[in-house]
Amino acid sequence: MSARDRILGRLRAAAPHGADTHDLEHRIDAHFDARRGAASPHVLAQRMQAALEAVRAQAWCARADEWPALLAQRIADAGVRRILVDSASAEGRALRAALPPSVEALAFDRPLEDWKGELFGTVDAGFTVARSGIAATGTLVLAPDAASPRTVSLVPPLHIALVHAHTLHADLHQALHAERWQDGMPTNLVLATGPSRTSDIQQTLAFGAHGPRWTWVVIVTGESA
Repeated sequence: MSARDRILGRLRAAAPHGADTHDLEHRIDAHFDARRGAASPHVLAQRMQAALEAVRAQAWCARADEWPALLAQRIADAGVRRILVDSASAEGRALRAALPPSVEALAFDRPLEDWKGELFGTVDAGFTVARSGIAATGTLVLAPDAASPRTVSLVPPLHIALVHAHTLHADLHQALHAERWQDGMPTNLVLATGPSRTSDIQQTLAFGAHGPRWTWVVIVTGESA
Protein backbone atom coordinates (compact mmCIF):
# COMPACT_ATOMS: atom_id res chain seq x y z
CA MET A 1 0.00 0.00 0.00
CA SER A 2 1.34 3.39 -0.99
CA ALA A 3 1.65 6.40 1.33
CA ARG A 4 -1.20 8.06 -0.57
CA ASP A 5 -3.46 5.05 -0.03
CA ARG A 6 -2.65 4.99 3.68
CA ILE A 7 -3.42 8.70 4.08
CA LEU A 8 -6.68 8.45 2.14
CA GLY A 9 -7.57 5.34 4.11
CA ARG A 10 -7.24 7.21 7.39
CA LEU A 11 -9.31 10.10 6.03
CA ARG A 12 -12.03 7.72 4.86
CA ALA A 13 -12.06 5.94 8.20
CA ALA A 14 -12.56 9.26 9.97
CA ALA A 15 -15.44 10.32 7.70
CA PRO A 16 -18.98 10.30 9.10
CA HIS A 17 -20.77 6.95 8.85
CA GLY A 18 -22.38 6.46 5.47
CA ALA A 19 -20.33 9.12 3.68
CA ASP A 20 -19.17 8.48 0.12
CA THR A 21 -15.65 7.08 0.49
CA HIS A 22 -14.57 8.72 -2.77
CA ASP A 23 -16.24 12.07 -2.14
CA LEU A 24 -13.07 13.72 -0.79
CA GLU A 25 -11.01 12.74 -3.84
CA HIS A 26 -13.71 13.93 -6.22
CA ARG A 27 -14.02 17.26 -4.41
CA ILE A 28 -10.26 17.82 -4.50
CA ASP A 29 -10.07 16.94 -8.19
CA ALA A 30 -13.03 19.18 -9.02
CA HIS A 31 -11.49 22.08 -7.11
CA PHE A 32 -8.21 21.94 -9.01
CA ASP A 33 -9.84 21.23 -12.39
CA ALA A 34 -12.07 24.31 -12.04
CA ARG A 35 -9.24 26.46 -10.76
CA ARG A 36 -6.68 25.70 -13.45
CA GLY A 37 -8.71 25.48 -16.65
CA ALA A 38 -7.13 24.41 -19.92
CA ALA A 39 -3.73 25.71 -21.01
CA SER A 40 -1.59 24.99 -24.06
CA PRO A 41 2.10 24.06 -23.78
CA HIS A 42 2.92 27.58 -24.97
CA VAL A 43 0.92 29.16 -22.14
CA LEU A 44 2.41 26.77 -19.60
CA ALA A 45 5.90 27.62 -20.85
CA GLN A 46 5.22 31.31 -20.27
CA ARG A 47 3.92 30.62 -16.77
CA MET A 48 6.91 28.42 -16.02
CA GLN A 49 9.31 31.12 -17.16
CA ALA A 50 7.59 33.79 -15.05
CA ALA A 51 7.56 31.58 -11.96
CA LEU A 52 11.25 30.75 -12.36
CA GLU A 53 12.20 34.39 -12.71
CA ALA A 54 10.21 35.15 -9.56
CA VAL A 55 12.52 32.85 -7.58
CA ARG A 56 15.66 34.42 -9.12
CA ALA A 57 16.35 31.76 -11.72
CA GLN A 58 17.18 32.67 -15.31
CA ALA A 59 14.78 31.09 -17.77
CA TRP A 60 14.11 31.40 -21.46
CA CYS A 61 12.23 29.58 -24.21
CA ALA A 62 13.95 28.18 -27.29
CA ARG A 63 12.97 25.96 -30.17
CA ALA A 64 14.23 22.40 -30.38
CA ASP A 65 16.52 23.25 -33.30
CA GLU A 66 18.10 26.31 -31.70
CA TRP A 67 18.60 25.67 -27.98
CA PRO A 68 21.97 23.81 -28.16
CA ALA A 69 23.79 26.66 -29.91
CA LEU A 70 22.12 29.35 -27.81
CA LEU A 71 22.88 27.57 -24.55
CA ALA A 72 26.46 26.78 -25.55
CA GLN A 73 27.05 30.47 -26.28
CA ARG A 74 25.61 31.51 -22.90
CA ILE A 75 27.78 28.96 -21.15
CA ALA A 76 30.91 30.25 -22.84
CA ASP A 77 29.95 33.90 -22.19
CA ALA A 78 29.48 33.12 -18.49
CA GLY A 79 33.05 31.86 -18.23
CA VAL A 80 32.16 28.24 -17.55
CA ARG A 81 35.20 26.05 -18.09
CA ARG A 82 34.04 22.62 -16.91
CA ILE A 83 30.49 21.28 -17.04
CA LEU A 84 28.92 17.94 -16.16
CA VAL A 85 26.89 16.64 -19.11
CA ASP A 86 25.30 13.22 -19.48
CA SER A 87 26.15 11.95 -22.97
CA ALA A 88 23.63 9.10 -22.71
CA SER A 89 20.73 11.46 -23.41
CA ALA A 90 20.00 13.02 -26.79
CA GLU A 91 19.97 16.46 -25.17
CA GLY A 92 23.33 15.85 -23.53
CA ARG A 93 24.88 14.80 -26.83
CA ALA A 94 23.42 17.86 -28.57
CA LEU A 95 24.90 20.21 -25.99
CA ARG A 96 28.30 18.50 -26.05
CA ALA A 97 28.43 18.90 -29.83
CA ALA A 98 27.63 22.61 -29.59
CA LEU A 99 30.09 23.54 -26.83
CA PRO A 100 33.18 25.51 -27.91
CA PRO A 101 36.69 24.12 -27.26
CA SER A 102 37.06 26.45 -24.27
CA VAL A 103 34.42 24.47 -22.34
CA GLU A 104 35.23 20.93 -21.18
CA ALA A 105 32.28 18.54 -20.91
CA LEU A 106 32.66 15.89 -18.20
CA ALA A 107 30.72 12.69 -17.60
CA PHE A 108 29.81 11.51 -14.12
CA ASP A 109 31.43 8.13 -14.72
CA ARG A 110 33.48 7.65 -11.56
CA PRO A 111 32.54 6.92 -7.96
CA LEU A 112 32.11 10.16 -6.04
CA GLU A 113 34.89 9.32 -3.59
CA ASP A 114 37.40 8.99 -6.45
CA TRP A 115 37.07 12.61 -7.55
CA LYS A 116 35.24 14.52 -4.82
CA GLY A 117 37.94 17.19 -4.55
CA GLU A 118 37.99 17.77 -8.30
CA LEU A 119 34.21 17.84 -8.51
CA PHE A 120 33.70 20.31 -5.68
CA GLY A 121 36.69 22.45 -6.57
CA THR A 122 36.83 22.68 -10.37
CA VAL A 123 33.43 21.93 -11.93
CA ASP A 124 31.53 25.11 -12.72
CA ALA A 125 28.16 23.78 -13.88
CA GLY A 126 25.94 20.73 -14.18
CA PHE A 127 23.44 20.09 -16.98
CA THR A 128 20.33 17.99 -16.40
CA VAL A 129 17.20 17.16 -18.39
CA ALA A 130 14.05 17.46 -16.29
CA ARG A 131 11.46 14.73 -16.38
CA SER A 132 8.78 17.46 -16.31
CA GLY A 133 7.98 20.82 -14.76
CA ILE A 134 5.28 22.48 -12.65
CA ALA A 135 4.40 25.82 -14.18
CA ALA A 136 2.60 27.37 -11.20
CA THR A 137 5.72 27.32 -9.04
CA GLY A 138 8.55 27.02 -11.57
CA THR A 139 9.45 23.62 -10.16
CA LEU A 140 11.65 21.15 -12.03
CA VAL A 141 10.83 17.48 -11.59
CA LEU A 142 14.15 15.63 -11.80
CA ALA A 143 14.59 11.85 -11.86
CA PRO A 144 18.31 11.27 -11.21
CA ASP A 145 19.96 8.06 -12.38
CA ALA A 146 23.46 6.56 -12.46
CA ALA A 147 24.57 8.69 -15.43
CA SER A 148 23.10 11.90 -14.01
CA PRO A 149 22.87 11.57 -10.21
CA ARG A 150 21.58 14.21 -7.80
CA THR A 151 25.14 15.50 -7.46
CA VAL A 152 24.95 17.03 -10.95
CA SER A 153 22.17 19.41 -9.89
CA LEU A 154 23.32 19.98 -6.31
CA VAL A 155 27.12 20.40 -6.22
CA PRO A 156 28.20 22.75 -9.07
CA PRO A 157 27.47 26.42 -8.37
CA LEU A 158 25.46 26.67 -11.60
CA HIS A 159 22.65 24.23 -12.37
CA ILE A 160 21.49 24.30 -15.99
CA ALA A 161 18.27 22.38 -16.66
CA LEU A 162 16.35 21.70 -19.83
CA VAL A 163 12.63 20.99 -19.75
CA HIS A 164 10.36 20.29 -22.71
CA ALA A 165 7.22 22.43 -22.87
CA HIS A 166 5.03 19.45 -23.67
CA THR A 167 5.98 17.87 -20.32
CA LEU A 168 4.84 20.86 -18.24
CA HIS A 169 1.98 20.54 -15.77
CA ALA A 170 -0.13 23.42 -14.55
CA ASP A 171 0.27 22.54 -10.87
CA LEU A 172 1.39 19.80 -8.49
CA HIS A 173 -2.04 18.17 -8.43
CA GLN A 174 -2.00 17.77 -12.22
CA ALA A 175 1.55 16.43 -12.15
CA LEU A 176 0.62 13.81 -9.56
CA HIS A 177 -2.27 12.53 -11.67
CA ALA A 178 -0.69 12.87 -15.13
CA GLU A 179 2.46 10.99 -14.10
CA ARG A 180 0.47 8.56 -11.93
CA TRP A 181 2.65 9.01 -8.87
CA GLN A 182 -0.05 7.19 -6.89
CA ASP A 183 0.85 4.00 -8.76
CA GLY A 184 4.51 4.17 -7.76
CA MET A 185 7.09 6.94 -7.82
CA PRO A 186 10.77 6.65 -8.74
CA THR A 187 12.93 5.93 -5.70
CA ASN A 188 14.82 9.19 -6.24
CA LEU A 189 12.58 12.02 -7.43
CA VAL A 190 13.79 15.60 -6.86
CA LEU A 191 11.60 18.71 -6.97
CA ALA A 192 13.81 21.78 -7.45
CA THR A 193 12.55 25.36 -7.51
CA GLY A 194 15.22 27.91 -8.37
CA PRO A 195 18.67 28.28 -6.82
CA SER A 196 19.44 27.17 -3.27
CA ARG A 197 18.56 29.83 -0.71
CA THR A 198 18.43 30.16 3.04
CA SER A 199 18.34 32.90 5.66
CA ASP A 200 19.89 33.31 9.09
CA ILE A 201 18.19 34.37 12.30
CA GLN A 202 18.19 37.99 11.07
CA GLN A 203 16.43 36.90 7.86
CA THR A 204 19.39 37.77 5.65
CA LEU A 205 18.82 35.87 2.40
CA ALA A 206 21.79 33.93 1.06
CA PHE A 207 22.09 31.85 -2.10
CA GLY A 208 24.12 28.69 -2.64
CA ALA A 209 24.37 27.45 0.94
CA HIS A 210 22.83 24.04 0.30
CA GLY A 211 23.01 23.69 -3.47
CA PRO A 212 23.55 25.73 -6.63
CA ARG A 213 23.87 29.48 -6.34
CA TRP A 214 22.50 30.05 -9.84
CA THR A 215 19.88 28.20 -11.88
CA TRP A 216 19.30 28.45 -15.61
CA VAL A 217 16.34 26.76 -17.25
CA VAL A 218 15.83 26.27 -20.98
CA ILE A 219 12.18 25.59 -21.88
CA VAL A 220 12.13 23.82 -25.23
CA THR A 221 9.11 24.80 -27.31
CA GLY A 222 7.81 24.04 -30.79
CA GLU A 223 7.49 20.31 -30.23
CA SER A 224 4.68 17.79 -30.36
CA ALA A 225 3.97 15.59 -27.41
